[in-house]
Amino acid sequence: MTPTAPAGAPAAAQGPAGGDAPSAREVAGRRWRSSRAIVAVLLALAVIAVILAALRPSVSPDALDPESPGRDGSRALAEILKRNGADLSVARSTRDALRASTPRTVLVVTRTERLTTDDIDRLRATPGELVLVVPGPDVLEALAPGVEPAGVSFTRTAAPGCGLQAATLAGTVDFGRSDTYTATDPLAACYRTDIGHRLVQVRHHGRTVTVLGSARPFTNEHLEREGDAALAMNLAGAEPSVVWLIPDPPEPGAERQKSLGDLLPFGVKLFVLELLVAVLLVALWRARRLGPVVAEALPVVVRSAETVEGRARLYRASRARDRAADALRAGARERIVPLLGLPRSSAQDFGAAREIVAAVAQRTTFEDAQVGAVLYGPEPADDAALIALTDVLDDLERQVRQS
Repeated sequence: MTPTAPAGAPAAAQGPAGGDAPSAREVAGRRWRSSRAIVAVLLALAVIAVILAALRPSVSPDALDPESPGRDGSRALAEILKRNGADLSVARSTRDALRASTPRTVLVVTRTERLTTDDIDRLRATPGELVLVVPGPDVLEALAPGVEPAGVSFTRTAAPGCGLQAATLAGTVDFGRSDTYTATDPLAACYRTDIGHRLVQVRHHGRTVTVLGSARPFTNEHLEREGDAALAMNLAGAEPSVVWLIPDPPEPGAERQKSLGDLLPFGVKLFVLELLVAVLLVALWRARRLGPVVAEALPVVVRSAETVEGRARLYRASRARDRAADALRAGARERIVPLLGLPRSSAQDFGAAREIVAAVAQRTTFEDAQVGAVLYGPEPADDAALIALTDVLDDLERQVRQS
């Protein structure tokens, strides 16, 4: 006789064939092999995100400030414009810019992310030409209708490739990372890339609006590279008077409503897009690996009584007496049918119900109608009826075994 373990003692960790269960190291190894591809994809995305963050330069508070001598300031260009006879004035608000503007003024608008909705509305009324340096989508829509963002180009230098005199005189320009644009019926579209142009000039409300996708030609650090200084001077100095608008940061509560897309940096947007593509590729890769169910060794043996008890609690919690009764009847038929000499497949074949009922009635004290109600009857009305059904099924099975 095989000795049984005392009640409450933990079951030995065995595989389904009675052998030793896999060790923790083996289980960990299997899990690592199944998930290493996903981990590799996530690590690659993290590295790409870090590289993109490093490639995107940070913007200091004094960037494009004509009074700042810093690397990303614009003092050098402002001094050059003054020496060449331009009447340069610096405006820290749109109100000041409007007061200083005339029909023969070039208004250079920088740091457009600081502009409020009211500021943008005021700029619609400026009488002179506009030069928008890396404008946001809302500024483009309001001040340069028909100009749409086309994407980001990382090609550093480019030739004009257009007939605009300000660009042809400057020649090749070092833009670095720059935004690109497309425009319907533009006056000029220069410095073309595969996705758009870095400089677009359109006519709107009787004035010329120039959109430039890079701030490098206006900064102290890059002014001496290629034709950067010439391009910036030709654009800003097209008229005798230059108003340089660099808005102060708006007061708390005065900022315009920004969408989530406006708040997210370009690198974050690209990272999210890559993450979605990676998740889709991983899902497709895993879906291709789906196949028939394969039995695997369990780390421990779970007693059948625990499984039955757990499922019974789930049935009771959801009041699923119908499912519980079906499970009890199906199990009873599975055990009774081989005792009757019938094929096992007939246990769940309702077409063989009459044959099973008749054979059971012949070996027990139950009538055909009683056997049919027990093995194929309706859902029990309450828990008491469900318990009574289990008793009758046990009695039915016991009589068949003893016959």
